[in-house]
Amino acid sequence: MFESLLIFIFGLILGSFLNCLLWRMYKGESFVSGRSYCPSCRHDLSFWDLFPLFSFLFLKGKCRYCKSKISYQYPLVELAVAVLFLFVYIQVGITMEMFFLWTIMFLFVAIFVYDLKYYIIPDSFILIGIVTSFLWIIFSSWDISYLLSAIGASLFFFLIWFFSKGLAMGFGDVKLAFFLGLLLGYPNIITGVFLGFLFGAVIGTIMIFLQKKKLKSEVPFAPFLIAGSFIALFWGYDIMELYLSLIK
Repeated sequence: MFESLLIFIFGLILGSFLNCLLWRMYKGESFVSGRSYCPSCRHDLSFWDLFPLFSFLFLKGKCRYCKSKISYQYPLVELAVAVLFLFVYIQVGITMEMFFLWTIMFLFVAIFVYDLKYYIIPDSFILIGIVTSFLWIIFSSWDISYLLSAIGASLFFFLIWFFSKGLAMGFGDVKLAFFLGLLLGYPNIITGVFLGFLFGAVIGTIMIFLQKKKLKSEVPFAPFLIAGSFIALFWGYDIMELYLSLIK
C-alpha cells in the first residue's frame, strides 16, 4: 500500500513536469532553466502553486495572481501519468519491465496531449520511443518480428499519407507507426492500429453529429492510435484470440 502511494505521488510529480515540458516545447523555451509561470499573466509561480493536483484543487482552478482559469489539462495529465504508473506497477511489479513501461506510458501521454492540442507529434518523443523499444527488445529477447512489424506498420501509414497527399494523416503518424510497431510487434500492432481507426471513426462520427467538426475538418489521429496501442500492449493477444474464436 505504501509503495503504491509513493508511486502514485511520483507519477503526479512527473505529470506536472510533463505539463511544463509540453508547454515549453511548444513555446520553444528551455525546460531545464527558468521558473514556471502563469501562461495568462506570466507571473512567476511560487512553490505553493506547483503542488501537482492539490494546487489546482486548492486554487479552485484559477491563477492565484490574475484569477484566470487554469486549463483542466494540468490536473488531468498529472492524474493520467500517476494512474498509468500505478497500473504498470500492479501489472508487473518493481522490475526492469516496469521502468521500461513507465517510459512508454510517459511518452504515450506526451504524444496524446501534444497532438491533440497542437496537431503535431514532436520527433524527439518518437525517437526516444524507438530507441527505448529497440533497447528493450535487445535486453529481453531479440526477435526480428518486432522490426518487421515496425517497417510494415510504417509502410502502411506511408501509403495512406502518400496517396491521400497528406490529407488523411500527417507524416508524423507514419513515424509514430514505426515506434508503435517496434513496441507492440506482431500481431499486437494489428490490434492497435485497428482499434485506433475504430476509435477515430466513432469519435469523429460523434463530433460530426454534434456539429463540432465537419467532414473536411482536421482531426489529430495520434490520440486514437495511442489509445488503441495502449490496449493492444496489455490485452492485444486476448483480443486477437477472442476475435479468432468468433470467426471460427
